[in-house]
Amino acid sequence: MPQQHMLVHSFPPAITPGCRVLILGSMPGKRSLEMQAYYAHPQNLFWPFITHLFNIPPESGYQERLRLLNQQHIGIWDVLKECVRTSSLDGDIEETSIVANDFSALFMQFPHIRHIFFNGSKAEQAFRRHVLKRQIIPAHLHYHKLPSTSPANASIKKEHKLAQWQQIISAIDG
Repeated sequence: MPQQHMLVHSFPPAITPGCRVLILGSMPGKRSLEMQAYYAHPQNLFWPFITHLFNIPPESGYQERLRLLNQQHIGIWDVLKECVRTSSLDGDIEETSIVANDFSALFMQFPHIRHIFFNGSKAEQAFRRHVLKRQIIPAHLHYHKLPSTSPANASIKKEHKLAQWQQIISAIDG
């Protein structure tokens, strides 16, 4: 059976005016799109890391977790606005189909953002290729690549990933 090519669209940013940190993924996976929630796959480590790092009750509902994350001055979004892919894997995104989100407008609307954390290599690569080269981006931003929280990134131990994700705490304070 041939693979089906699907045009997928990302979510609006989950961000508030006081955010100083922005965590960027590449594009929501199939489960996230079905649930209309960032990082909804039960094996994705994003929410377990966030609840651990910021003492957010793990049993909190999705909207409450977003609210509490924003209270920590952290926003989340995806680099890609839309793309065609054959599965939830970043490697299955058709490069020629990529349309990036409008970061120029985002940074104008939320000028306190100082740090960008990429949730995985594909998010960083897509940002550098489709945003930095094509949009007007503030020069004061600091960029940090984190290991992907996706269950597809099983080559790095959870403890090592979490240790790197702790960088976000110092970025908020700094």
